[in-house]
Amino acid sequence: MINRIPEIRERIEAALNPTQLEIIDDSHKHIGHAGAAGGGGHYTVKISSAVFSGKSRLEQHRLIYAALGELMDREIHALRIKVSS
Repeated sequence: MINRIPEIRERIEAALNPTQLEIIDDSHKHIGHAGAAGGGGHYTVKISSAVFSGKSRLEQHRLIYAALGELMDREIHALRIKVSS
């Protein structure tokens, strides 16, 4: 299994300058799932960033998806996001 966490971390840090960032690979919980069979991983991102100030949850999530770019299309099957202030 490929460790995608370093690339996910690098992209999020570059785009969002988080004050707190934890990335958890949950892929092992989804073995046999269609997304796992296709090679896409399941991840949880716990993040805090001043960039999120005044933004709705939807806007916050869109910023994270934009930071991850094409990884969301091919490397990440599922992303659970927990934003804290």
